[in-house]
Amino acid sequence: MTPPSAQQAAALTAPINLVSARPPWRATFSSLKVRNYRIFAAANLVAVIALWMQRVAQDWLVLELSGSVTAVGITVFMQFAPSLVLMPLGGLLADRYSKRRILIIAQSSAGVLAAVMAVLALTGTIAVWHIYTIAFLLGLATVLDQPARQVFVNELVGPAQLRNAISLNSSIFQLGGMIGPAVSGVLMTAVGGGWAFAVNAVACTFTVVSLACLRRSELVKIAPGPRTKGQFREALAYVRRKPTIFWPTVMAAFFAVFGLSLAVLMAAYADNVFHTGAAGYGLLNTLVAVGALCGALASTRVTVLRLRTVIGAAGAYGVVLALSSLAPSMATFGAVMVVAGFVSLMFLTNANQLVQTTTNVQIRGRVMSIYIMVLIGGQALGGPLMGALAEHLGPQWAMVVAGAAPALAAVVIAVLLARRGELTLKVNLRSARHPVVIVRRSAKPPVLAGADC
Repeated sequence: MTPPSAQQAAALTAPINLVSARPPWRATFSSLKVRNYRIFAAANLVAVIALWMQRVAQDWLVLELSGSVTAVGITVFMQFAPSLVLMPLGGLLADRYSKRRILIIAQSSAGVLAAVMAVLALTGTIAVWHIYTIAFLLGLATVLDQPARQVFVNELVGPAQLRNAISLNSSIFQLGGMIGPAVSGVLMTAVGGGWAFAVNAVACTFTVVSLACLRRSELVKIAPGPRTKGQFREALAYVRRKPTIFWPTVMAAFFAVFGLSLAVLMAAYADNVFHTGAAGYGLLNTLVAVGALCGALASTRVTVLRLRTVIGAAGAYGVVLALSSLAPSMATFGAVMVVAGFVSLMFLTNANQLVQTTTNVQIRGRVMSIYIMVLIGGQALGGPLMGALAEHLGPQWAMVVAGAAPALAAVVIAVLLARRGELTLKVNLRSARHPVVIVRRSAKPPVLAGADC
């Protein structure tokens, strides 16, 4: 294979001009003009609220039954472990078969599992091993759901509205994360967590009905990929070849293993540091979601996608987590969690958009499965790790580690990209808006991918 020229390498990570001017605020929800997407988004909001309710109830139930933060981490591992091994299969299926049909199967399976969990919890017969088993089976459903869900958005709205729909999906997920944990905390305190699982079972049923109501004639058809040998190897080579996919994926690995174990650490803070119980744990999850919702909405205003913005947001998230370990009170810690939620979603949404918009549609399912495998599978490794650190070193030191790792990874990646792109920092104290900017050291084009990173 012939190596790319300097000009070709420079183009690989050049800024992606999305629109010529910043869109007006009324365009923030422009993808909702599409009927199919409106139905999908409404069902998604209901499903996400219920899913967050189940997640919070599940984690707290494990903590109550076992008294161990490590056990909460193991639950996370069981739920996300299938993604480490099987997510590429989900990507292949998403490229070959109807995404709508795959989503119906996945959501039906999730609904049955939620119903079983509800019966066990409400009858008082549930044990930790039940939760581990159901979490693992739910992880199998996630393998089907996530690649198909990511790619299905393009069929719902088409390429013109894809970025807006991705941002709104993130906003919906975080709005659900803002409402769901708060409702779950109140529900657990009042009548017990079993009802949260029952609500999720109903929500999955609603999602299946909504998917069945979509007008298939209005979907943007994407020709299925051919069945050939080595398709996953082809996707891996594609990821390695494109810096706008490779570097966000590498950053996502550190982000997921350390930073996305925040729920485990917040459970430790609520139980062992601030002693606020289930209601406090639900509140902390809600505060993270408030910031994340603002971050997701802010991402709809971005006119240019840059690799350096993605890496910088991940690094900022790490710094915020490390600083949160110094919080002296629940109020201060909660305020920092809002900021953490904001910068985390700036990374997650912009990285998702960068990966999707720079991937050929014929291979997008497989590429997204690799990205999701790293993002979700990383949580499978990080959950037990951060839970054990919180239990043996204390929640504060575990939070320092959770923040320091992605922050350091972002610095290393930024240095590598800067060297390859011959970039440097220029300080201009006369500019209040841009006191520090990234400039090229010379007019010479970069010899490797990483320009305008």
